[in-house]
Amino acid sequence: MMDVPRESVLCQSKWDRASGNYDWMTWGDERRFAAAKADLLARMTGRCLMVAAGTGNDFRYFPPDLTVTAIDISPRMIEIARSRAAAYPGRLDLQVMDVRALEYSDATFDTIASVSTFCSVPDPVRGLRELRRCLKPGGALIMFEHVRSRLGPIAILQDLMTPLVRRWGPDMNRDTVANVLRAGFEIEVEQNVYVDVVKTIQARRPADGVERRDDQIPNA
Repeated sequence: MMDVPRESVLCQSKWDRASGNYDWMTWGDERRFAAAKADLLARMTGRCLMVAAGTGNDFRYFPPDLTVTAIDISPRMIEIARSRAAAYPGRLDLQVMDVRALEYSDATFDTIASVSTFCSVPDPVRGLRELRRCLKPGGALIMFEHVRSRLGPIAILQDLMTPLVRRWGPDMNRDTVANVLRAGFEIEVEQNVYVDVVKTIQARRPADGVERRDDQIPNA
């Protein structure tokens, strides 16, 4: 049996513990950001992958009649999400999986979506490169993410809070836009939803088959 990295075990355990209170913890975000998430996820087309399904709250924003695979590192999150998946008017399969080690072939999906995901993934660039691998050339990556502010005082506060907050929730200071570029995606739209700490990102895997090297990715 292959050894599971310790950081994956810790991440799974953290989100298993959070699963029972997750809907309550995110209730405010659900009210404030529902419209932005609905607008973003309406762009899902073709065969889709949803990363970090959580308790399935965002399934309601999926367009109908799609074929969707939704994954989460937490088995308890997946169990809670099952009833919401069953209500989706299309095909929605759930899998327990680490985004950094996807069990899918290259170029499987037309669209990959994430909601509040890459503020929590250990080694986020590795996870994003796995998404690029599994996305068809020209396929879309659409993301709703909490990120580190570019405004100095806010960024410093996020840096100070992150060591405490990451014990039970996400990192607050991830530079996810830069990480998307480092993973080899082309960003088409970056839009602030709340100041510049919550934003949507629309990106694509390059369609011409030419994968950019790390030294071709701009520094953050």
